[in-house]
Amino acid sequence: MTPIVALLYDFDKTLCTTDMEDYAFIPALGYTPAEFWKKANDFGRENRMDGLLAYMYTMIAECRAQNIRLDREFLVRCGHSLELFPGVAEWFGRINAFGRSQGVQVEHYVISSGLREIIEGTAIAKDFTHIYASSFYYNEHGEPCWPAQAINYTNKTQVLFRIEKGILDINDNAVNDHFAEGELRVPFRNIVYIGDSATDIPCMRLVNSLGGHSVGVYDLENTASKDTVRRMIRDERIRYYVPADYTKGSEMDTLMHRIIDKTAAYEVLEEKHLRDRKEAVAKY
Repeated sequence: MTPIVALLYDFDKTLCTTDMEDYAFIPALGYTPAEFWKKANDFGRENRMDGLLAYMYTMIAECRAQNIRLDREFLVRCGHSLELFPGVAEWFGRINAFGRSQGVQVEHYVISSGLREIIEGTAIAKDFTHIYASSFYYNEHGEPCWPAQAINYTNKTQVLFRIEKGILDINDNAVNDHFAEGELRVPFRNIVYIGDSATDIPCMRLVNSLGGHSVGVYDLENTASKDTVRRMIRDERIRYYVPADYTKGSEMDTLMHRIIDKTAAYEVLEEKHLRDRKEAVAKY
């Protein structure tokens, strides 16, 4: 089987320039991003609520209070206005082509606490093998009434094992089954996790510990963003950090080429190892 390299992305401030709700959803409520997030965070603290659930509840409550129809179509439209970092729109096709030239299949996944519906409204949604993100359950009137998925920074790690084993359905408990050597669809050594902040650390640490690659990205126009990833590499949470610039010839582009090259070479050796071992077990 052709070796697979899986590129896993956080979304906010990794592929787009700020939190996805900031572009269109929050302005539609008449709030600034700072005002909305303070309201949501204060509500969560006051009610001892998970921050992710608090912001999803606040979205519903504010739309209801202002008589704004919150439905899937509205959220998808909000995705149309997202501003992507340089080169993101062309990144996927170019990296896929490079992978094929090296005998490697490249796949792309989102693992985000943001909203799946907004991501689905972006031009790049089609480029992902699977989008793992928070989402709403909609009632018979098309209105959100309960979280369908809540992807916080700790349960993101479950997704890594789904990708490793090729069990992508979030409801499929076979992800807990044992897989023997050589049966894993995407071994951790072939996983690259790309993120920007401390909420990505559990995934990054897991990927690092199992032989994969973790990449911190930062906004060139935001000093605090670079300071964050510098602390992450100082504390050995990530292996590399680069600007959030996905254009041809950028640091990110060069780094990913080298990771793919390394993967292609290693997988040739690993295939021989497994073949030789199988032959030896069969004979002796």
